[in-house]
Amino acid sequence: MSPFSRSYAEARQKFLDAARAVGADLAQFPHPTRRGSAGEDLAIDVAQVGPPGARQCLMVTSGTHGAEGFAGSGAQIAMLNDAGLLADCAAAGTSLLLVHAINPYGFSHLRRVNEDNVDLNRNFMDFSQPLPHNGPYAEIAPLLLPAQWPPSGADQARLMKTVAERGMAWYQAALSGGQYQDPDGMFFGGTKATWSNYTLCRILARFGAGREALRWIDVHTGLGPWGYGEPIHMGPDTPESLTRTRAIWGSRVTSIYDGSSTSANLTGLAWHAVPQTLPGIDYAGIALEFGTLPVGEVLDALRGDHWLHRHPEADENQRALVRGAMWQAFYGDADDWRDGVVAQVTDAVRSTLAAA
Repeated sequence: MSPFSRSYAEARQKFLDAARAVGADLAQFPHPTRRGSAGEDLAIDVAQVGPPGARQCLMVTSGTHGAEGFAGSGAQIAMLNDAGLLADCAAAGTSLLLVHAINPYGFSHLRRVNEDNVDLNRNFMDFSQPLPHNGPYAEIAPLLLPAQWPPSGADQARLMKTVAERGMAWYQAALSGGQYQDPDGMFFGGTKATWSNYTLCRILARFGAGREALRWIDVHTGLGPWGYGEPIHMGPDTPESLTRTRAIWGSRVTSIYDGSSTSANLTGLAWHAVPQTLPGIDYAGIALEFGTLPVGEVLDALRGDHWLHRHPEADENQRALVRGAMWQAFYGDADDWRDGVVAQVTDAVRSTLAAA
């Protein structure tokens, strides 16, 4: 049976079944207010395998951006079915912590954002301080969501003219960098910590307390060449942190801070939960970003999804069009892509064990 799924409910059941089959320590964090797209329960599920008191914890997470969860979930389930890998974790004195569907609402509803229209990976801010203003987003926002979807030729031409003048890198950064002024806009980082933010901190506190070291692999999709898992430094912008990360996962590790990554420089990233919750722990992490479609097509899929969010009256043809675009933008529905995800996530785990 394939470890990959076609729905959140299927993915969750496979994850729970695989975790129970290997005797994992399971914890479930039910969503307090929302249901899934088919009325199903939503939860963040956590499986710990290996010595619970291990010096080092290796955390692998899926579904930070909900619709991207299909890839990470498949890799997590494949790891639970890999007896050799689990034995190697135990031999290395490493506790493997698998956190399934950090944003279960987005996973189930095939949205990148959560139930509050918040991009979780922009939400880890100090909300007691003034929030940054994304001027380029404010400039491009009026062109992103036209009155109709798909956009008319004239609407799309106006947007493409601006992109041509300013450049695709500017457009990607303006749109995806994160904004905190428009709650109904795209890539909104929120005005307070979300339920997923709070729950991730609870998980870190519960399973990370007393550890000497934490390593984190967060699985994402939607940027870069087809099927390639770009390892992106997931930590502070310091030479010491980047050097530590590359010592574990190799010289291929890129950084959003120096422009070497396919990702733009972002605000409010989830790794900020680590120093907030586990101050002083030896930490290193990467986001593994698996490519699907060209970045312009991915951003158009997100525009369509957000248009649908603003237009609940949309007909079924429009809904199917938007959902199909989101599926293609964040999931490589092909055997070579799925096999590559499992292989590359497993390799990243083994690199962590080798450096333990």
